[in-house]
Amino acid sequence: MDKKFLKIREDFPILKQKVNNERLAYLDNAATSQKPQAVLDAIMNFYQNDNANVHRSVYTLGQRATEEYENARIKVQKFINAKDAHEIIFTKGTTDSLNLLASTYGEENIQKGDEIVISYMEHHSNLIPWQQLALEKGAILKYIELTADGQLDLADMQNKITDKTKIVALTHASNVLGVTNDIKKMAKIAHAHNAVMVVDGAQAVPHMPVDVQDLNADFYAFSGHKMLGPTGIGVLYGKKQLLEKMSPYQYGGEMIDFVKKYHSTWTEIPWKFEAGTQNIADAIGLGKAIDYLTDLGMEQVAQIEHELVDYALPKLLEVPGLTVYGPKKSNKHNGVISFNLANIHPHDVATAFDMDGVSVRAGHHCAQPLMEYLGVSATVRASFYFYNTKEDVDQLLRAIFETKEFFKV
Repeated sequence: MDKKFLKIREDFPILKQKVNNERLAYLDNAATSQKPQAVLDAIMNFYQNDNANVHRSVYTLGQRATEEYENARIKVQKFINAKDAHEIIFTKGTTDSLNLLASTYGEENIQKGDEIVISYMEHHSNLIPWQQLALEKGAILKYIELTADGQLDLADMQNKITDKTKIVALTHASNVLGVTNDIKKMAKIAHAHNAVMVVDGAQAVPHMPVDVQDLNADFYAFSGHKMLGPTGIGVLYGKKQLLEKMSPYQYGGEMIDFVKKYHSTWTEIPWKFEAGTQNIADAIGLGKAIDYLTDLGMEQVAQIEHELVDYALPKLLEVPGLTVYGPKKSNKHNGVISFNLANIHPHDVATAFDMDGVSVRAGHHCAQPLMEYLGVSATVRASFYFYNTKEDVDQLLRAIFETKEFFKV
């Protein structure tokens, strides 16, 4: 392992604390990641030294703020290998990005009888906007089935997508099942029927190299707070030719070209979709997070997580009474591991773990149709990031056995 990974936890102030007098093992990275000092410093530096509105001022602070904000956009473009920085729209996060799409591209292109195809593994943010759009337009919402080990059933996908399908919206990596979908292959299937490919990349961009041109995704959404950045900032990537045809999502300042008394015209992309004062400081913070991840190298980030899964998954599968959801082979499993423990409610498990300093998620993980599909109401979820260690895994395992002993199961 590279030496810079061995001391990585020192860059994250929050990881130095104790919880309930125990070493903190933070294993809820699928919900949000922790922030390195460099990101915290970048946000504070903006407010202390460069705070001004962007695109509107000729004075020095305004020019510096605009340059930093647009530099962050270029960093995003390069990080996901978009063809053009104009294809990068800043939003509040993945949910906001997908709602933007449903309210613009969806409203303008979906008609009665058209099909929208999603899967049972979708997060609510990539389910409800399409569900509601289908209800409003009289369109047909189809769900792709899963295989026995929780992977997307490609044969069923090919059956579900037809020439009536206009939108295929799928997650790149599941926030519950620990599977990573072959988006490139799935986009090819969608495009064969002239459907657009929408990708929820919230669980992928922070954890692996992502090249939107290679994937041939038409739209790709992700959040800053899951990739070391601050909350309240996210990205919607879209192919330029599609974005240029779409109407604005919101109206107001910054997104206009000319405003007359009874009609207005819109500025060019991406600013057409960024009405009002944007989240400038947090966009800059996201840019610094990208700097951090780029310095580490996304291939190495993925490798660290795979090593953790290789270490953790076989041990979890050996625990009596513990059920893992998703693939049982570590080479098919990413850094999200969901499980249930005997007959103990997931919330009780997570509470017990917290007493041992282990932070995990418990609940339906904003994926209630998936929970119904799996036949459970909730699961416990441990999710890793590159700053986690085998010591965190060992602490998780100790918490599991102590919880079993406490509940006598």
